[in-house]
Amino acid sequence: MPTRTTLVSTLVLCICCSRTLLGQQKPAAASPSGVQEFPVTLQQSVTAGKTPAGTKIQAKLGIATLVEGTVIPRDAIFSGEVVESAAKTKSDPSRVALRIDSVQWKNGSASIKIYLTPWFYPTGEAVGQDLQYGPTQPANRTWNGQGQYPDPNSKVYKPFPGSDSDKGSAVPDTPTAITSNHRVLMKNVDTATSNDGTLTLVSKRGNIKLDKLTIYVFASGDLIPAK
Repeated sequence: MPTRTTLVSTLVLCICCSRTLLGQQKPAAASPSGVQEFPVTLQQSVTAGKTPAGTKIQAKLGIATLVEGTVIPRDAIFSGEVVESAAKTKSDPSRVALRIDSVQWKNGSASIKIYLTPWFYPTGEAVGQDLQYGPTQPANRTWNGQGQYPDPNSKVYKPFPGSDSDKGSAVPDTPTAITSNHRVLMKNVDTATSNDGTLTLVSKRGNIKLDKLTIYVFASGDLIPAK
């Protein structure tokens, strides 16, 4: 019969092994459709019609990704530009297209051609990203994905804690956002692919707005729904 010392030693070893395995994140590979995808966080906000085409953009990789035998590490910096940006009008939908051309990390760099897709990874209990208002707010309330809804009786915008625009004000404690493991589609957004392969997001509902807090998915082509 194992002694108490042996049992304790075995238990400690199992716990240490478990922690080691949890800390090792396997690099993401291509999706089942063969399309390579990259979960990234934009380093600047982009709004259809407001951010002009030609604007340079950067994004930071959220998870190490395997590309043709090379692992692009987490926090690698992607660089590209806004290739199309048009605000919604009475007759035309809003349109925005973002392309990444290169990626750079500490020990390497590579040329790459990927586009923003309508997929993103929600945080907390969110199940989708609406274009102009949150999932629990009426359509006449404006939301840009970067802060709290304003008080209906006040014109003062209330940013989330940490915003440079309101450093001196007292704010209530808020729970830490937890990012989902499954990507979902943006609400009210369709896609259009041009002859040269450019993927454009299109919405008849409102102007497409992209923030710096959300993990968006860039890919080399259209993605199939995640299982």
